[in-house]
Amino acid sequence: MTAVSDIALGATSSTDPPTGVRPATDATVARRRRRVTWGFRISAATIAAIVLVTLIGPFLVSDPNVGSLSERLLPLGSAGHLLGTDGQGRDVLSRLVNGGRPSLLAGLIPVAVSSLVGTALGVAAGLSGRLTHGAIMRTLDVFYAFPAVLLAIAISAALGSGISNSIIALAVILIPPVARVAETETRRLIDLDYMEAARASGAGGLSIAVRQVLPNVAPPIIVYCTALIGLSIVYAAGLSFLGLGVSPPTAEWGLMISDYKQFLYSFPELTAIPALAILVASVAFNVLGDGLRDLLDVRGETLT
Repeated sequence: MTAVSDIALGATSSTDPPTGVRPATDATVARRRRRVTWGFRISAATIAAIVLVTLIGPFLVSDPNVGSLSERLLPLGSAGHLLGTDGQGRDVLSRLVNGGRPSLLAGLIPVAVSSLVGTALGVAAGLSGRLTHGAIMRTLDVFYAFPAVLLAIAISAALGSGISNSIIALAVILIPPVARVAETETRRLIDLDYMEAARASGAGGLSIAVRQVLPNVAPPIIVYCTALIGLSIVYAAGLSFLGLGVSPPTAEWGLMISDYKQFLYSFPELTAIPALAILVASVAFNVLGDGLRDLLDVRGETLT
């Protein structure tokens, strides 16, 4: 993710502005492969398994919203109900599997939106003059004045319950930190040699942003947003727990914890199962982000 001034200076005879990405050498590729730790592999495999289960699992289990009161609160390992049943006799495994899809969507979509909008704002601020830079960053600082969780709750409460509204709320609170990372990295790049060469060759602001800045800003953004997915899953579960996310009877991990909290002392496994799913997914994305940081040679201070 370092600048390539050699390529930039070597291309001054061309009419096209130099590109800002250095081709990976064999030694670089070998070094990056050594950085792929077991934690990275395990987290990637865990995420792949979760995604596979959420895609295929709903076709292999029973209806998550159908239950029998005669089979309510069956223990773990019961015949036909591997993870038991809840207070309405619904199969916990079925609800866990079906709840994975909205839980993951509530983690992925807000991060995808915030990465696009935040990167655009951050790069624009980093390449702009003092007035535009100040206007963009001071506007984003307004959101920093509020705790992220409270802001998400306030936005969700104003918009109403529902997964689409919770996704909007999460996207809004995640845009400022992504923009901050993009702006910080852009400001670091603007004085490097290959950027000077691009400006000297007559490249416009949009061309510099697309060809020079974005390829170098992308790695830290990818790393940061990968970790944000885990955080977004936790936030989405929290909103559902408070009744501001997915509406009943739709299965969702946070909503499952809310439904089962009345059995916390008598049947603690009911709340522990969806809580464990949230924990595993969140940790997996965080570890994956750490692995990507090492793999892509991203400096840790960029993401602080």
